[in-house]
Amino acid sequence: MSLLVIGSVAFDDLATPSGTRSNILGGSASSFSLSASHFKPVEVVAVVGQDFGPEHFKVFQDRPIGLEGLVQVPGQSFRWKGRYDQNLNEAQTLDTQLNVFATFRPVLPEKSRTAPFLFLGNIDPVLQLNVVNQMARRPRWVALDTMNFWIEGAREALLAVLKTTDILLVNETEARSLSGEHNLVQAYRKICDLGPRILVVKRGEHGVSLFTPDGYFMAPAFPLEHVQDPTGAGDTFAGGFLGYLASADALDLQTLKRATLAGTVMASFTVEAFGTARLETVTPACIQERMRLFSDMIHVAHP
Repeated sequence: MSLLVIGSVAFDDLATPSGTRSNILGGSASSFSLSASHFKPVEVVAVVGQDFGPEHFKVFQDRPIGLEGLVQVPGQSFRWKGRYDQNLNEAQTLDTQLNVFATFRPVLPEKSRTAPFLFLGNIDPVLQLNVVNQMARRPRWVALDTMNFWIEGAREALLAVLKTTDILLVNETEARSLSGEHNLVQAYRKICDLGPRILVVKRGEHGVSLFTPDGYFMAPAFPLEHVQDPTGAGDTFAGGFLGYLASADALDLQTLKRATLAGTVMASFTVEAFGTARLETVTPACIQERMRLFSDMIHVAHP
């Protein structure tokens, strides 16, 4: 049983206060799958161009990540260029070249159509719903990420796919925009009416807020002295969070809390280096040790 992800695989050019990097592996499906694969085998559905070489495929092949759905077509891969100033919560986009991603129409391999867990990365909601409709049977859960571009520009299509969704992962601005409510508790109740029963609000350096029918939970970000590149943190969190949930095959509140810690820990690794570099080298022992440290840090004993 694997976790299926649909998203982007890209190349990034980045400038942060820690330095610059060019032509490094990026994209939502990249960060997500490399993170989630530490908890559950992953199947990737995405598109790349002819500039995606054997060394890039190997990054995924070195992990339990299936690539039957990663299609290579003529042309250039999706490319993004961005810059961060001292405020690492906000990226300034300098250039976006969709290239082969502009005509991406996900087609699920036959074996992926029965995947028990599905993550719809941040792409056009029309395509997200198309993927759901390609599934041979309903997954045990469907999780979705989106952004204000789709909330404001493709709302009806987004509302249609949200009806099929169990878990929604967005940031504070997106939760408020989608629900029309500023208060996040009230926003959660409105979002529940749209379909999802679990809301994860990603809050960058301020951590994560989790809303479920059985209760709420908040976790801080893991404290770090040095952050090099926050670009893939949200997708890495989603990978750790959903990978943990898939491995546990449960959605009770305690499991969701532990999944939140797993996602937070994985995101703390990815920001320590540019692109996916840290996710490519982190070991299970490192993950377990940081999970232990994080659990101890936020634990408060009853008096």
